[in-house]
Amino acid sequence: MKRLAALAVSVCALFVGVSCSRSPTPIRIGAVYPLSGSQGSGGVEEYRGVALAVDMVNASGGVSGSRVDLRTLDVPSADAAPAAIDRLHAEGIRFVVGSYGSTISQPAAYEADRNGMLFWETGAVGQMAPEGQGRLVFRVAPSGVVLGRAAISFVAQRLAPILHRDPATLRFAVTNVDDVYGSAVARGAVDEIHALGLPFVGQVPYDAHTLDTSAVVGRLAAMKPDVLFVSAYLQDGVAIRREIVRRHLKLVANIGSSSSYCMPAFGAALGREAVGVFASDKPDGTSLNTSGLRPAARTLLARAEAAYRSRYHETMSAAALAGFSGAWALLQDVMPKASAPAPSAVGRAALGTDVPVGGLPNGSGLRFAPPGTSDAGSNVRAQGVIWEWTRVDWRDIVWPPQFATASVSPISSGW
Repeated sequence: MKRLAALAVSVCALFVGVSCSRSPTPIRIGAVYPLSGSQGSGGVEEYRGVALAVDMVNASGGVSGSRVDLRTLDVPSADAAPAAIDRLHAEGIRFVVGSYGSTISQPAAYEADRNGMLFWETGAVGQMAPEGQGRLVFRVAPSGVVLGRAAISFVAQRLAPILHRDPATLRFAVTNVDDVYGSAVARGAVDEIHALGLPFVGQVPYDAHTLDTSAVVGRLAAMKPDVLFVSAYLQDGVAIRREIVRRHLKLVANIGSSSSYCMPAFGAALGREAVGVFASDKPDGTSLNTSGLRPAARTLLARAEAAYRSRYHETMSAAALAGFSGAWALLQDVMPKASAPAPSAVGRAALGTDVPVGGLPNGSGLRFAPPGTSDAGSNVRAQGVIWEWTRVDWRDIVWPPQFATASVSPISSGW
């Protein structure tokens, strides 16, 4: 009997979070999100999604029997990120989820890797910190490069044929906020323009803090583009769109990206001036065609959306769904497979995880590029969608087909 008991204890020790005692050690995870400041609105929404995932996992028994304790810090800006990570490290926390904004996520991931902590990006899309990618730093959401490429591909391969236009005759231009987020998304768009052999007439980067909208759109107008891709934050994205309309800049397509063109506040601010505009971004909780999801993910999304609505009295935004899906993937698809409750072991488990597209409730799958590759640490099965503002204060997902809730409408985006 003694030998059998000893064997049982040794078997339990093989699995992370599994304990033969009645009180398994909790898994402590730090959460660093901008809960205030300029990115606070989206940061709060993404954090809410993370917190909901943790609560639902705990309600169903935790991670292999261990409860998850979330330690939350408000990180409103990039310069606050390193100190927040150091504080979590000093408290003995070795796993961190975050952060809504790339400008915050990048220094947070760098500091986490320096401290030997695992950093799990749930929603940021800009340039990742180069250190630790595919080892201790992982991104679940689609990268900015992927979103930028998807925008151009959609215009060239889907929208242009609907409009009976040869994409090779369309002139493409790009404007972007000049930071880690805007530059990454714009780079994806420019790379895809070149990869498809499309006419590229120029790029206009700008500083969001000193933006002269008239000058930026004036330079773009001089290029005479047919298609304009915009990588911006909400305020500058709205201002640029208004100036496009004021100048009566005639465009075949005006398409933007996350943090601006896709946001409900964008449509609310612009009204009819947003109609006909497209956005490349992540889906939200109610606009996704759930027939494109795997059955388990479809059921999970319904549960999560109902719980989120009950708790916050609103639907899950794209940021909230990204936070929920990212945290759920870590806690349910990766951590239970780790050989030990250590960052390096969880990192190895992440590299061995393979979830098909549609397996997460936001339509993504899960498979990370390994260290040493160009996309190291990125989820190569992350799923973005194309939105279209089809009427005043209303947008639909129009691409890809398995997640679309409406057909592409050839509405003029110029005035």
